[in-house]
Amino acid sequence: MIDCGRVDGRGRRISLHEVHDENWRAVADVAPLDGQRRFVAALAARYLLLSAREQVWHSLAVCADGTVTGHVMWGRDEDGSHWIGGMVVDGAEQGRGVGRAALLTLMAWLAGADGCRELRLAYHPENTAAHHLYTSVGFRPTGETEGDEVVAAVPAETALAVAREPSD
Repeated sequence: MIDCGRVDGRGRRISLHEVHDENWRAVADVAPLDGQRRFVAALAARYLLLSAREQVWHSLAVCADGTVTGHVMWGRDEDGSHWIGGMVVDGAEQGRGVGRAALLTLMAWLAGADGCRELRLAYHPENTAAHHLYTSVGFRPTGETEGDEVVAAVPAETALAVAREPSD
């Protein structure tokens, strides 16, 4: 379990858990709001399959007080950068700070890992909610793209400092 003491807007403690036999179905069923399906998978099950089949990504369950509310995954590049991807908060849980708390928790954990020099992620340029969230925690567009997505990065030192700041 990865827990940095973050809480969502309802006061629930947000933590990240390995996906295992007891929670994989709940993670697979995580679904974004209908309007977000052009930016992320319709169900987190797609990301679980990527993690299992490609063995590059590592899926984590996002939990609020132990209940699955989302999915996020991470991977490590040969250059020492760590990637965040497949972030989906269940539609019913959105707007409560779950995504922000999960992102900050993962940023702190990854940025503190040996050899991590930078965190990276990619998002669709029309996904203004993702752009706002990511830039609010220090990610900046690099000028690179991954397919049709904007690549953004934050140095590990900056990510660690931002992630350790007190909650709003």
